[in-house]
Amino acid sequence: MTTSPATIRPATGKLGILTPGLGAVATTFIAGVESIRRGRSKPIGSLTQMATIRLGKRTDKRTPLIREFVPLAGLEDIVFGAWDPIPDDAYTSAKTAGVLEDRDLEPLREFLSSIRPMKAVFDQHYVTRIHGTHVKQGKTKRDLAEQLRQDLRDFKQANGCDRLVVVWCGSTEIYIEPSPVHATLAAFERAMDENHPDIAPSMLYAWAAIMEGVPYNNGAPNLAVDTPALQELALRHGVPISGKDFKTGQTWMKTVIAPALKARMLGLEGWYSTNILGNRDGEVLDDPASFKTKEASKLSVLHTILQPETYPDLYEGFSHVVRINYYPPRGDNKEGWDNIDIVGWMGYPMQIKVNFLCRDSILAAPIVLDLALFSDLASRAGMKGIQEWLSFYYKSPMAAAGLSPEHDLFIQQTKLKNTLRHLMGEEQITHLGLEYYP
Repeated sequence: MTTSPATIRPATGKLGILTPGLGAVATTFIAGVESIRRGRSKPIGSLTQMATIRLGKRTDKRTPLIREFVPLAGLEDIVFGAWDPIPDDAYTSAKTAGVLEDRDLEPLREFLSSIRPMKAVFDQHYVTRIHGTHVKQGKTKRDLAEQLRQDLRDFKQANGCDRLVVVWCGSTEIYIEPSPVHATLAAFERAMDENHPDIAPSMLYAWAAIMEGVPYNNGAPNLAVDTPALQELALRHGVPISGKDFKTGQTWMKTVIAPALKARMLGLEGWYSTNILGNRDGEVLDDPASFKTKEASKLSVLHTILQPETYPDLYEGFSHVVRINYYPPRGDNKEGWDNIDIVGWMGYPMQIKVNFLCRDSILAAPIVLDLALFSDLASRAGMKGIQEWLSFYYKSPMAAAGLSPEHDLFIQQTKLKNTLRHLMGEEQITHLGLEYYP
């Protein structure tokens, strides 16, 4: 069934992409986009730049690139901005992160050196392993959030931007349980005025962005826009929001392997996962309070995909253990080990072992680009609130109240592409295929 194309404002003018956090992920993203703009590299890993989308029947042979099918902002129109509690410019920060080699960084040195972070809203209570000196001061958390709003306005004017997008690339904050201060917008804003401890910096960035009509994408497992208060605000202001926690290494593999086990009705006795990494993220996650936030994000995947309550004979009571170990020599090149104990016909045990030597920021950088471009598209199309179609990019995707989030990577991909088809008035693809046979 086809639909009428949505009314989508054109992607004219400059798009400002601002990242809370100018560390390994953000600098790798910025350097990569600039390298692509100069013809030095290809946008590998980015759906918006390299993926195609099938339209109509298979026999129609209509498979344009996504960027040629929907009106996305062009890479040449992107302007970069950031906040960070450390004052280093993007070049210095990238050198410190150690993700990119000099052969890729040095040609971009002048460009990256020109990108200097704005002072961050930062409190060491929420990220204990970082000592920030480049930090805003304010009497209340609302004061700090208002300063962020002013930053957005000033950046937009200074850089001649037509639109802005915010993608959180900062550190994982300590674990915060949803509480009454997150239940309504009135309670949330009162808590900002009262400096309530359950209002973390990431929430202030989200509030400020939404108040300025700027889409907000939460790339960390922090409690932020996945609260009723900020979802209420997003609907009120007509702003797209999405999150949370970029799906890069080990969890990405889980959303591929677990659906395969379930599709074949193979059982699971246990899944043991451990990671070693040595970048700033690893140092932050060495703090138990921050690790708990990440652990909650990583643990949610298997239960939701496998549905043990529906398939108790296969999945009831399976053991799921996640460990993250800070190991400085590894740097940004994270290593994930998975031992998966599965059960087959007549109860016979089998094992799958995965050793994924991934480059965390290399996998995350194209996610930042896609989320920025897709959420800008959503904004121009008049979409607001939770953007469930962007679940493809997250470990803990958001969903409407009463719905379980979708974690299966392939269902997520179908949802994403069907949303694009819907926006452009094209037929939804069901893969039924009966029309090809008599």
